[in-house]
Amino acid sequence: MNYLAHLHLGGQRPEQLLGSLYGDFVKGRLQGQFTPSIEAAIELHRHIDVFTDRHPVVGQALSRFSLTRRRYAGIVLDVFFDHCLARDWALYAEGELDSFTAQVYRVLRSERNLPGRLAEIAPYMAADDWLGSYRDFEVLGQVLRGISRRLSRPEELAHAMRELQRLYEPLSEDFRLFYPELQAFSRAHSLNERDPL
Repeated sequence: MNYLAHLHLGGQRPEQLLGSLYGDFVKGRLQGQFTPSIEAAIELHRHIDVFTDRHPVVGQALSRFSLTRRRYAGIVLDVFFDHCLARDWALYAEGELDSFTAQVYRVLRSERNLPGRLAEIAPYMAADDWLGSYRDFEVLGQVLRGISRRLSRPEELAHAMRELQRLYEPLSEDFRLFYPELQAFSRAHSLNERDPL
């Protein structure tokens, strides 16, 4: 899953929002360099990634891609699933998407020690409303071009938007099947963290 989904699934308190994003920027073992709440959100982020990677609906969605190399199809699918979540926000979340994204940007602005690359991109994320802009399908082309600049073989994403246009409806249906299960998994994991047996 990409930024918006992780933020939505990871909890709404400031430290949960931070940890939900840190999961993409902090690697290796967590050894107390962050607060327990942030580290718990990073761990949830990692569990969400494992659950997603192993889910049969996600495997089915990935198998639909033919032109985009399978190695990068997962990146493309993550971005598309964030589009689906932003597009259909009212089906999966309480409140308005704009209110949620504004809260995330406030939390990012107030944190002075964002890790690594997140510190570099957070101002642009807020200024250009990266999270809310996922509603617009055409924005995904810009997002994928930005990602391709960081890849060793950017040409492998050259056909990604063409494939997403072709696969729009079946991938949207995959999202509709998968996301409620991911929400249930995230809720159960959060409950287990709060109430260990």
